[in-house]
Amino acid sequence: MTAVAHDMTSTTFDLPGYRVTRSLGVVRGITVRSPHIGNQILGGLRTILGGEIDEYVKIAEQSRERAFEQLLEAAGVRGANAVLGVRYDTNELMQNAAEVLAYGTAVVVERL
Repeated sequence: MTAVAHDMTSTTFDLPGYRVTRSLGVVRGITVRSPHIGNQILGGLRTILGGEIDEYVKIAEQSRERAFEQLLEAAGVRGANAVLGVRYDTNELMQNAAEVLAYGTAVVVERL
């Protein structure tokens, strides 16, 4: 299995220089993350003081990247070489635990 390359993804439903020859359906990647207790304490202090909460930003970025990588792997398993209409969604599952979902349409494309 080869995961789809990062540069073969788009938030739109076309990929400049390529045409879609086959749609393989929706693919997704999902992760659930929670900050460890130290980051929860630091994050709590930052909410009192104001400003960006670096500890949570790092967790959010790591979560998005992991979900995106899983999405690319899932598309590769289906035989896709591109993913179009990429979107992210998040849900709080419980206090201090969030689900990050990346999804899109797995497609086969060829150069024009």
